[in-house]
Amino acid sequence: MAAKRYIKQLAGDLVEQAATVTSAGAGNDGDLVALDPTGRLDQSLMPTGVGADTAAIVASEALAAGDFVNVYTNAGVANVRKADASAANGGKRAVGYVLTTVTNGGTATVYFIGRNTAVTGRTPGARLFLSGTTPGAATETAPTTAGYLVQGLGYAVAATEVNVDIDERPVILA
Repeated sequence: MAAKRYIKQLAGDLVEQAATVTSAGAGNDGDLVALDPTGRLDQSLMPTGVGADTAAIVASEALAAGDFVNVYTNAGVANVRKADASAANGGKRAVGYVLTTVTNGGTATVYFIGRNTAVTGRTPGARLFLSGTTPGAATETAPTTAGYLVQGLGYAVAATEVNVDIDERPVILA
């Protein structure tokens, strides 16, 4: 959807101008802003320190929108992969999630808090745990297998939305 338009005065003439939906920086100084197609302000319009807590990290495998992910060091460089409750000794615990699909080697925007709106099939009100059978996924049933991780990820607030609250100290089952 195109940005909303307004009329402005320019050198004595009235001209139609599109509102700014995303900012390119100082060149947009003084622009009027418009909401994006989701009805929200784009992150680029927000001042530093306001908005989503994210990091751009290289993916070491393909990631699907909605995946819960693990950040780790790969040859001294931060990489991101699907979190997995079945990994030995909690080696792939979840630290965040992605909202868009990312190819292997692509740069993922990893969200550390907020709402994961790229999920489906959730039961509103259900507590979610990191899956031990499907890497990157959440399950409404905590794992029970020895050596698996029990890590809470948050609560479903709709069939397609999880209020993310990742447990920082998950339990490794004996």
